[in-house]
Amino acid sequence: MQDNNTLYTKYKEILQKAADIQYASAVLGWDQEVYMPPKGFEFRGRQLATLATMSHEMLTNDQFGDLLHELHTRTDIGEAEQHNVRLSLEDYEKNKKLPAKFIEDITIQTSNSYSAWLKAREQNNYSIYKDELAKMIALKNEQARLYGYSAHPYNALLDEYEKGASVAILDPVFNKVKEQLPPLLKRIKESPQVSDNFFNKNYPKQDQWDFSIEVLKKMGYDFEAGRQDISEHPFTTSFSPEDVRITTRVDEHNYSSLLWSSIHEGGHALYEQGLPSAQYGLPLGAATSLGIHESQSRLWENCVGRSYNFWNYFYPRLQQSFSSQLGGVSLKEFYKGVNKVEPSLIRTEADEVTYHFHVLIRFELEKALIEGKLAPADLRDAWNDMYKTYLGITPPDDKQGILQDVHWSHGMFGYFPTYSLGSFYAAQFFEQAEKEINKLDEQISNGELEQLLKWLGEKVHVFGRRYTSEELCNRITGRGLDFSSFMRYAENKYSGIYDLK
Repeated sequence: MQDNNTLYTKYKEILQKAADIQYASAVLGWDQEVYMPPKGFEFRGRQLATLATMSHEMLTNDQFGDLLHELHTRTDIGEAEQHNVRLSLEDYEKNKKLPAKFIEDITIQTSNSYSAWLKAREQNNYSIYKDELAKMIALKNEQARLYGYSAHPYNALLDEYEKGASVAILDPVFNKVKEQLPPLLKRIKESPQVSDNFFNKNYPKQDQWDFSIEVLKKMGYDFEAGRQDISEHPFTTSFSPEDVRITTRVDEHNYSSLLWSSIHEGGHALYEQGLPSAQYGLPLGAATSLGIHESQSRLWENCVGRSYNFWNYFYPRLQQSFSSQLGGVSLKEFYKGVNKVEPSLIRTEADEVTYHFHVLIRFELEKALIEGKLAPADLRDAWNDMYKTYLGITPPDDKQGILQDVHWSHGMFGYFPTYSLGSFYAAQFFEQAEKEINKLDEQISNGELEQLLKWLGEKVHVFGRRYTSEELCNRITGRGLDFSSFMRYAENKYSGIYDLK
């Protein structure tokens, strides 16, 4: 019988080799969205499928399962090692349910769906994309069947991104969104609207880019371990804590498009750069969940990046970069404009109040698509109807409507709810940070963000997947997810901006 150290070393080698393959695949995926020429999609899909199949086979073969079961029975390995083995065994038993042929099929379909989505966006025509999307939905239904589920097939897909989440848990959360946010939105609508007209001027691309780099550096993003590029849809990808890359997009006639995408993705990247390098490829070297990941991006984007204190430091620098556009705009006017609340079409550019209606719409559409109550051919009309119902606006075209998000082309059903969960966790975490970090508001006002990043590193980043989202939230704040933290944050912030009674 091999000793525990030898067994654990063997386990670690297997997982890290699988991670090498997965991260090599991630490099190809990053290239596909940033630099790859259009004709490369067919063979890139094949390359990604080959790598995905190799990694899947390594982590689902019987020998690896035997190793995990043997290690799981032993109690004389360290606590961190026990956590890694337990989580890996859970992953193994779940991955074992997916045949290698299914992994190959869905990886190829992802490439095909993404290519169709890009073409549909270019031509502003959903019909180019709908058939490939239908094939992806069929595969996701097959995935739910293979995993097994209770009550609703969507539950199996939710669990991929937010462990333990289910329709039964999320429906009450989004019911609170429907119950508590509309009264606040109504009061804001009844107040004089703030102006953000200063955004809709010409802001040269390079100047926007340079300022975003300055902000990212101040946040603590390590450019020796990352980079920023341009893509159709902003995203973050990680190949290790020492190589975490973000993308953004530029609109020279709408400054807000680039900067807050950069800050948002920068928040994701700080989480990835903060994960323990010693746990590379292992569960304790990965993020807790998508909801917690999103909490980091939303905390930096909104709690920090849209705060008065943040701009007290950065606004003079921004005015210097864009003197002709912002020279006559006061800090107070800029801060109010940055936080303007108004129903809009694009989720990634939505304000903090209406944002959650965008997520709610996608959550309800995903459930309907997966359970077969909505056909992909009818998705565009359903999307437009729900935007009219929840936000009072109707998309004028497909690019600003059903084609705005890349997620479904990648098969990421169950991902969207984590965006709202992330905002709610972010408000709760930031509320706690203000209690524990001495004069945090003054630090932010002076451009001193190091203590906040250190606090997040110690409270969130360092633990990897050791805790579930709810366990981590309890550990940080003394209670599980509490929507009231977000409502307090929103009420306090927007009461000042809109002079609400």
